[in-house]
Amino acid sequence: MLFLLSAIALFALAFLTLGYIGVPLWTWTIYAATVLWIAQAPVWLWIGFGIAAIILNIPKLRQILLTSPMVKAVRALKLLPNISETEKAAIEAGTVWVEGEFFSGKPNFQRILNEPYPQVTPEIQAFLDGPVEQVCRMATDWDIYQHKDLPPDVWKYLHQERFFGMMIPKEYGGLGFSNLAYSAVMTKLASRSFTHVATVGVTNSLGPAKLLLRYGTTAQKDYYLPRLASGEEIPCFALTEPHAGSDAASITSHGVVFRGEDGELYLRLNWQKRYITLGAIATLLGLAFRLQDPENLLGKGEDVGITCALIATSTPGVIQTHRHDPMGVPFYNAPLEGKDVVIPIDRIIGGVAQAGQGWKMLMQSLAAGRGISFPATCTGVAKLVSRVAGAHAVVRKQFGLSIGRFEGVEEPLARIAGLTYLIDAVRLYTCGAVDRGEQPAVVSAIAKYSTTELSRQIINDGMDILGGSGICRGPHNLLANIYTATPISITVEGANILTRTLMIFGQGAIRSHPYIYAEIEALQQSDVAAFDRVIWPHLGSMVRHKVRTIVLSLTRGALTPSPVRGPTARYYRKLAWASATFALFSDFAMLVFGGTLKRRETLTGRFADVLTWLYLGTATLRRFEAEGSLSEDLPLVDWAMQYTFAQIQAAFEGLFANLSPILRPWAMLWRLNPIGTMPSDALGAKVAAILQTVGTQRDRLTSGIYLPTHPDEALGRLERAMALTLQTEPFAKTIKSASLRGQIPQGKPEQLVEAAVAAGVMTIEQGVLIREAAIARNEAIQVDAFSMENYRQESAIASRLTNSYVPMQR
Repeated sequence: MLFLLSAIALFALAFLTLGYIGVPLWTWTIYAATVLWIAQAPVWLWIGFGIAAIILNIPKLRQILLTSPMVKAVRALKLLPNISETEKAAIEAGTVWVEGEFFSGKPNFQRILNEPYPQVTPEIQAFLDGPVEQVCRMATDWDIYQHKDLPPDVWKYLHQERFFGMMIPKEYGGLGFSNLAYSAVMTKLASRSFTHVATVGVTNSLGPAKLLLRYGTTAQKDYYLPRLASGEEIPCFALTEPHAGSDAASITSHGVVFRGEDGELYLRLNWQKRYITLGAIATLLGLAFRLQDPENLLGKGEDVGITCALIATSTPGVIQTHRHDPMGVPFYNAPLEGKDVVIPIDRIIGGVAQAGQGWKMLMQSLAAGRGISFPATCTGVAKLVSRVAGAHAVVRKQFGLSIGRFEGVEEPLARIAGLTYLIDAVRLYTCGAVDRGEQPAVVSAIAKYSTTELSRQIINDGMDILGGSGICRGPHNLLANIYTATPISITVEGANILTRTLMIFGQGAIRSHPYIYAEIEALQQSDVAAFDRVIWPHLGSMVRHKVRTIVLSLTRGALTPSPVRGPTARYYRKLAWASATFALFSDFAMLVFGGTLKRRETLTGRFADVLTWLYLGTATLRRFEAEGSLSEDLPLVDWAMQYTFAQIQAAFEGLFANLSPILRPWAMLWRLNPIGTMPSDALGAKVAAILQTVGTQRDRLTSGIYLPTHPDEALGRLERAMALTLQTEPFAKTIKSASLRGQIPQGKPEQLVEAAVAAGVMTIEQGVLIREAAIARNEAIQVDAFSMENYRQESAIASRLTNSYVPMQR
């Protein structure tokens, strides 16, 4: 009996070991044979086993007897989705990067840590310290809002310093910046004004220049790129329509090929677009439209497909007379129309060869682009809020204490600091991948969605901390305009709701899964051999995911080796545990719902949440290692990682409760053995203290933004008041102690300076500093107020500028 129990235990352990590692089919065959031999199985069982082993291990037999019937069953049950040509273009856009590791259920963290981590070069730093610093200095955000535009001298300077050609190679007159360099510029500009990033960003990230660089003909590049780099041409790109937003493939704008009287081919275009950034002042319009060729003059059929072309806005028929007012943010955004606009056929980007390839071009351009501009903008915003909220929490006093001492304020301060560290980690990690040549479509969607949502949380927390100071607009207020601009980033280049539910997991699962896309392609091509090559490894991986999920759940990830030693090692183990669980239940969901899974958006949204936070946690750990594993940064890393696992925990609980009734016990087990909980209050207090302490750590956390030092500037005034407040805090405590001992009367420290000096409690110099700090605090906490006459005049001017807009000549 003891021998039997020992044998069972041994084979169970062997099964778990083989399943945990993930061994090939022939290894399982040997394992099964060993079990039968030890168990002295009867002949009939050996015969059955032998037949099964032969069929499974000989590909031709397996394809005929097992895979072929399986293909028919999968098709009949619609276990895998059909993919349209437009979906295929979106899925195939870009490359699979580290997100594929999470779908594998067994992430290679050594590979993740070996991914390049970018650093700003001296050349780029000089540009940041020179032209970027200067353009930020030239106009405050309040000035820009008051005039509903960038001042003329700012426009001139942007042209002069080639801000509109940052990503255009030097050979065409551009600056030839890397994605990291562009990101660093956008981060700093975002800390000054959203109008800056909206104006500069669209010319560099999504527009004619980017499409020309990748797809343009030599003649198109030679002509247009120098003009775009110098700012001689102001570009915009028109995609969105009244009835085609997220479903951009359904655009109705159309062009017809015809032969002119001169014998040359032309396009006659008609369109109605909206939400086009820079549309009101653009001189060069990139247009996405559906191309029709009724006479088949191009030899590509009558319905050529979505195409992109370049149109001078001075062309007859282009209507460019109105602008939108996006949340009052004064960047140019406009509707555009075209009525019977005629252009030569060679204005198609890439020439006739690229006719009908517009959707693919756009998807490939967006695959990496949205992962650069948005994290940069959100990082600039997050760092500015960190600086402002931390300083305000020190300067603003209630009940004799800085409000940052109250736990109710510490909590949002901790979120601001922890999420700022995390957002910057995502920005840098993603930039490194794109600069290395990756075009990670899924990661870019994750980066866009997560950073915009987290920056929304940060700005909300900042506004809560500022209270009344945050809601009274004026030159003193540094956050109100950012607050109103926040929905813009949430909405553009893929609205966040659909980015989360459709792109990150809906398309991400197909694109990033090791086997799914290959299986779909094999089914669509009726290729049984190709399907056979992927389905059996897929089934084997599901066994591995299940075993790893069980083992890692029981051990809380302890059996997974960490690529590093020290305090962050446990986080790598938890990520491995979360990845195995994610991979297992992703496969389970696809098996249960098949091709209908993408329509179950509450589920795909939760899967997207898990995948998102797996990436965010990975980026955070990569940053910590890349920056030298500084011990002073551990509170930020601990807070960010604990917050990460709390979000993963919540997403899994939602999945287990709603994915299938048979998984409800998993929900209970997951609650009893959680992968994470929210950071403790004690840890939050440490993180909040970073923002309230003048020093290198606060400076590193908020590095790379515009930091005016002059007291006439709102942030300079606030920073000075914070420094003086902290410098005089010991003196104030001395006065309070003397007051309690009866050496001097009761009262506020600044009111007792003369008595304290007279009593020998402090020096004259210290007393002067206390008074100076009190004056600085008073100036820093003031809010703007306008005379009734001025307020009415400014409102009237703003109304006229908005309703009677005529594009300015640049």
